[in-house]
Amino acid sequence: MIRCPWLDLSKPDYVRYHDEEWGVPVHDDRVLFEFLILESAQAGLSWYTVLRKRAGYRAAFAEFDPMAVARFTPRDVDRLLLDPGIIRHRRKIEATIVNARAFLAVQASHGSFDAYLWNFVDGQQVMHDIKSLSEYPITIPQSEALAKDLKQRGFAFLGATTCYALMQAVGMVNDHSLDCFRRHEIS
Repeated sequence: MIRCPWLDLSKPDYVRYHDEEWGVPVHDDRVLFEFLILESAQAGLSWYTVLRKRAGYRAAFAEFDPMAVARFTPRDVDRLLLDPGIIRHRRKIEATIVNARAFLAVQASHGSFDAYLWNFVDGQQVMHDIKSLSEYPITIPQSEALAKDLKQRGFAFLGATTCYALMQAVGMVNDHSLDCFRRHEIS
């Protein structure tokens, strides 16, 4: 079975993520919030590092409930800095709380985060014709526009590259390689 060239086949949990989740269109706000948190945590790290800590993030951040996370206090930040189940980086933890509040504001103004987010691709999955690892872009105009808009709305730790990774993860972009078995299953 042929899979994307970036995938390390020696890591079963990574293969499972690729085969079951990566690039599948997501329209559930709670799942979108989860990926927003995880992609922000990834900044400067490998996705696999974050993926291995996903359960820890779920426990630490109230099952990815943005309303609960938005109520976190400086005391919660201090508690989370001691949690080995997540990436213990003060600015990333603080950004998660800030992003939860901004996420709720977007939901209030757009009806859902899903409606807001998918507007950046006109509600349609962007398809790239990728044949090799070197052909994967690190940003696209839509991720640059998303990052700029998120920043204006008060979000943190979400630049154009991180936004592009988010768009790939939640299926706004289908970057499965041309020969990957998942490409046509999720398009």
